[in-house]
Amino acid sequence: MRGGEKTRRSPNGILPEDTMSFSLKIVAAVAACLLGARAMAADGLVTIRSNHGPQETMNRLEAEVRAKGMTVFAHVDHAAGAAAVGLLLRPTDLIIFGAAKGGTPLMQSVQTIGIDLPLKALVWEDASGTTWLSYNDPDWVAKRHGLGSETEAPLKAVSSALNAIVGAATGP
Repeated sequence: MRGGEKTRRSPNGILPEDTMSFSLKIVAAVAACLLGARAMAADGLVTIRSNHGPQETMNRLEAEVRAKGMTVFAHVDHAAGAAAVGLLLRPTDLIIFGAAKGGTPLMQSVQTIGIDLPLKALVWEDASGTTWLSYNDPDWVAKRHGLGSETEAPLKAVSSALNAIVGAATGP
């Protein structure tokens, strides 16, 4: 705001920008409920509701990753890390996985995509006890790094494999 300008407030004292932001959040929350299990809360982040608890979801996820011939590079159990320093955190477990056959062509095109590879998926439990699986949308990652049309086929293969893995991990 520039000097001398007055801020317009509604009769209840709320700034119009606050009302707009709040309204957008409400619309987003309602849309997420209406759309069911899939919602995008942050740019490029896909979040899927799981039909299983956190441990079962992670077990199924890891089994599907391995069944697709991918390598599991690491698990990061954030809740265990928090407990180690005397803090509480609901189940929050990250798996880092991938396959050179899928990722290398993308890095050959634009090496900076290596900051987003290997793939990562986070299995977490919200305050109500619902389990979720979140991951970066491969198309969003491709746009972030400016991948060209020459990577269309490998990107589609990565997306397809990731969708199948996530569906098997979270589904019936």
